[in-house]
Amino acid sequence: MAVDLSKVVGFEGPSKPVSWNKRDLLLYAAGVGAKADDLNLVYELDKSFAALPTYPVVLMLKGDSQELNNFASQLGKPTPGLPPLDLNKMVHASQAIQILKDLPLVSGPGWTLTSKTTGVIENKTGIILMSESLLLDPKKVPYARLFGSSFYIGAKATGDKFSKIISGPPQGKPIPKDRKADWSMQDKTTPEQALVFRLSGDYNPLHIDPSIGKAAGFGGVILHGLSTYGFGARALIKAIGGNDPRSLKFFGVHFTSPVKPGDALETDAWEVGPGPEGTTEIAFVTKNLTSGKVVLGGGMAYITKAPQAKL
Repeated sequence: MAVDLSKVVGFEGPSKPVSWNKRDLLLYAAGVGAKADDLNLVYELDKSFAALPTYPVVLMLKGDSQELNNFASQLGKPTPGLPPLDLNKMVHASQAIQILKDLPLVSGPGWTLTSKTTGVIENKTGIILMSESLLLDPKKVPYARLFGSSFYIGAKATGDKFSKIISGPPQGKPIPKDRKADWSMQDKTTPEQALVFRLSGDYNPLHIDPSIGKAAGFGGVILHGLSTYGFGARALIKAIGGNDPRSLKFFGVHFTSPVKPGDALETDAWEVGPGPEGTTEIAFVTKNLTSGKVVLGGGMAYITKAPQAKL
């Protein structure tokens, strides 16, 4: 396959069939740290039981199966124009989701996830790929728009700088430097956090096999970035949205440092203005209290603020 980065952007892969049930939603909630008192997230008979709105981010790897999958095969065929890429040197760079409609508790058949490459950057450190996906119901009604990017460390196409981007998520306001956070939420992952989260569909051995983590330079197993992502979303929903999953309408971050299972987290959030359709725009950052490093940077959310969350 000839290397030609100009052919990468705009490439649309085949739509992927996806599905979920209530058990999947319960498992995902546990994988992102939901607690025993979060009954609307962890108890299917609770009168307010609802899906965490970030759940669709796991569907690209989960697909429509209830069985285990091979991590590499779930990523699909190579994109035309790209050089061979080493999956062992791939890190999740960013993730955002725009919630268009509330998820049903059970999908049923016929749901699909589209995939389109929307950007590619090559620099001296590697190659960044950007993508956009739509979660569609059987009638092709969109329920969520997902934006993601992956960084392939050390990858080379031509060795020259290249950048082409045709679309991406909305860009948020920066964190105010003149005041403390309006909300600060602390949480803690468990040593078994990755064991639970991987059951939502991401079976990358990096998150369970210590030898893989050591070979990749992480010193052992690291937690899935999308688990940390879910911890951050839960923090905002609980503190600002009155613990109503339906309050979150957009959530986006850059992954800046790994988390190890068992690490403690702190999410600091600032109200920075009005968002669309009656929401409030939030700028936030999630820190790893164990390592002292920021793990979710450039955080942006649109959320319907609960009355008790008023400043």
